[in-house]
Amino acid sequence: MTETPPPHRARAEIDLGALRANVRTLRARVDPHVRIMAVVKADAYGHGALRCARAALDAGADWLGTATPDEALALRAAGITDVPVMCWLWTPGDPWDRGIEAGLDMSVSGMWALEEVSEAARAVGRTARIQLKADTGLGRNGCQPADWPELVGAALKAEVDGLVKVTGLWSHFACADEPGHPSIAAQLTLFCSMLDHAEKAGVRPEVRHIANSPATLTLPETHFDLVRPGIAMYGVSPSPELGTSAELGLRPVMSLKASVALVKHVPAGHGVSYGHHYVTEGETTLGLVPLGYADGVPRHASGRGPVLVGDRVRTVAGRVAMDQFVVDLDGDTPEPGTEAVLFGPGDRGEPTAEDWAVAADTIAYEIVTRIGARVPRVYLGE
Repeated sequence: MTETPPPHRARAEIDLGALRANVRTLRARVDPHVRIMAVVKADAYGHGALRCARAALDAGADWLGTATPDEALALRAAGITDVPVMCWLWTPGDPWDRGIEAGLDMSVSGMWALEEVSEAARAVGRTARIQLKADTGLGRNGCQPADWPELVGAALKAEVDGLVKVTGLWSHFACADEPGHPSIAAQLTLFCSMLDHAEKAGVRPEVRHIANSPATLTLPETHFDLVRPGIAMYGVSPSPELGTSAELGLRPVMSLKASVALVKHVPAGHGVSYGHHYVTEGETTLGLVPLGYADGVPRHASGRGPVLVGDRVRTVAGRVAMDQFVVDLDGDTPEPGTEAVLFGPGDRGEPTAEDWAVAADTIAYEIVTRIGARVPRVYLGE
């Protein structure tokens, strides 16, 4: 079923057909035995976690991945109970007991976490599914190589005691989006070494994994048993160095649109928006777009953000405000209610999320993820 988008002030159209096609494209990039974890953290990068999770599973994803416990538990509460769900960002005092009861795979990076999850398992009388994370060079979460033998040994003891089952060994790349970066080979070598130690000690994981979106697309030697595509699933290129979405066989899933709220004639020398960083050079028309940084439009794109109005790409005139911004229409007079497209797949010449990333000196991940809850999501292709 395809929904007809209602005439919202603004809307983010989410093309679930494109998402399913992207998952199938990613599936074709890996060997048949390699499983796919669809990463739906941060409300599926702003696209809507539950709808996107279901679409990804429909298209052949095997696992789901989230960052926070609340994200993972929400999927279970919504009825996704028959597929593995991994959650990797735990802090002291988090609801390990609820994670165990929900059958989550929970990441453990240090002794404190192993102790907390073991205590929770003892309290609820069930074995916890845990995955040990190795810090192979990213320097964020994960166990340092020097501490790995202690963590592995303690996990195996907890496994003998029936408190945990080590279901996975994993890590994360720092620079997989930079082809040829020396850290890629260094991390892969270290990961293999840490895997070897754990397996020789007696760990029998269901899955070993390190590949994120760029590694899924370009580094087959990193695929092991499972890959974790995130941004690629939503049709956004992980980096310009790897190619555009189209070159990678992906289609952007989100389109951000609004209705032009006002069109008016102004004289030469008229200041526009806060600080008058834009002043009209001559008589012109201005269009008001009812989206602002409260909706996730980056203020850093003031004076640079591209917007398709009518058949021409315009540029944000002056500063992006909290709820609105202005474009100079160069004398054109579209009717109020005319569609303004901030970004989409690019089929009609509209800007893409990558174009906005360039305008805001950021990455396309941030552009789609930051679109706020005030912008309703309209799902197409369900």
